[in-house]
Amino acid sequence: MKRITIAKGDGIGPEIMEATLKVILAAGAKIQMDEIKVGEEVYLSGNTSGISNTSWDVIRKNKIFLKAPITTPQGGGYKSLNVTTRKFLGLYANIRPCISLHPFVKTKHPVMDVVIIRENEEDLYAGIEHQQTDEVVQCLKLISRPGCEKIVRYAFEFAKQQNRKKVTCFTKDNIMKQTDGLFHKVFDEIAQEYPNIENEHWIIDIGAAKLADTPEYFDVIVMPNLYGDVLSDVAAQITGSVGLAGSANIGEECSMFEAIHGSAPRRAGQDIANPSGLLQGAIMMLNHINQNDVAERVHNAWLKTIEDGIHTYDIFKPGISKQKVGTQAFADAIIQNLNKKPSQLKSVTYSVNTELNLKPYVRKKSKLKTLIGVDIFLHWAGTNPNDLAQLLKPLNTDVFELAMITNRGIKVWPDGFKETFCTDHWRCRFKAFKGKSFTKHFILQLLDKTEQLGLDSIKTENLYEFDGIPGFSLGQGQ
Repeated sequence: MKRITIAKGDGIGPEIMEATLKVILAAGAKIQMDEIKVGEEVYLSGNTSGISNTSWDVIRKNKIFLKAPITTPQGGGYKSLNVTTRKFLGLYANIRPCISLHPFVKTKHPVMDVVIIRENEEDLYAGIEHQQTDEVVQCLKLISRPGCEKIVRYAFEFAKQQNRKKVTCFTKDNIMKQTDGLFHKVFDEIAQEYPNIENEHWIIDIGAAKLADTPEYFDVIVMPNLYGDVLSDVAAQITGSVGLAGSANIGEECSMFEAIHGSAPRRAGQDIANPSGLLQGAIMMLNHINQNDVAERVHNAWLKTIEDGIHTYDIFKPGISKQKVGTQAFADAIIQNLNKKPSQLKSVTYSVNTELNLKPYVRKKSKLKTLIGVDIFLHWAGTNPNDLAQLLKPLNTDVFELAMITNRGIKVWPDGFKETFCTDHWRCRFKAFKGKSFTKHFILQLLDKTEQLGLDSIKTENLYEFDGIPGFSLGQGQ
């Protein structure tokens, strides 16, 4: 018997949770449940996180969390509980299977069977944002080697366990050479440990186009957080409906299982919502807690019900569907099909052993880190970068000099184009001359001198080399 935490959520959440629990308990799930409150009610009580400390204690004690969709109130001040939960509990891997149910659910991709594995903790979802000038805000994209190694290794281990043949990596490292470049580099490194699994890399834009057009080309796809968030919804939708998809959020200690869709408040209380997404999440949960026989029984019964044409309103299609049912009637139909298998759709068989060989991250030997300059970002209301360069000219010394000015990443000095539009946010790069030693004392001097010149310095970024390799990007156009 496994004790789990459940949250019924908001909108259609309580209805689909009731249906899901009814099915898995009828199938013999050996679980005990502790229910907690999360979501809109908690937010509106004054808790901007959407969850209480006592609820956190329950989740951390039980380790397994089955969560229905929640509503985050609109407006500032409320943080996404999904993102918070994933990061607080270290749920670094998001797994979303996207499989077509042709011909019983309408799709343009009848043989699609793709699993998207999304990094879950970092990237732009660090949520570190600042307004820096009147015209410019920033969001920091954070990619770490531990984060890359853990998610890429998970993808290959998952493929190995599930007897899948290929793992594909999506990044945009032709533009973001440091952040996405690290993700791609780690992918190539870890791929060498799995010679029996094909590996490949696609740039995210053409990869997304290929996924939307020819998803049967792919098998397992691993990618950073934002890309994975967007494309897993795209992939789920082109199988036939986002409402059919569930997801697992896996960490080293805790795990959370959910539907990928929202709380759909307009459909609440009508007994029409499709519980399939949350049920798929629950099936993944049962596999995770090694109740594979129950997971297999539920999944095959669900496939048989879909095949029988017993459909909720969202996937009901005249000529394909045979009976339109509500939430609870759909659950009852699945229960009637327990111990049955589909005849046209491919039935599922789950491995008895679901353990993955996930090696712990081992920190690499530190590289020689050398400070060679600094980027100083200025809030300056002028429009001519040549004028700004002239203002900064007195800051040059025999150790370092102003090497470049960019605006929104594009080089505007030296040799900028007059056609380039400039905002009030300027990156001014000071670099040491070759053979000269640059220290943080020089950065303090530069900040002091910019202040004396009446210039508003808003942030700095140190320029380092690691074993002689630059750890920073060039300006666009350099």
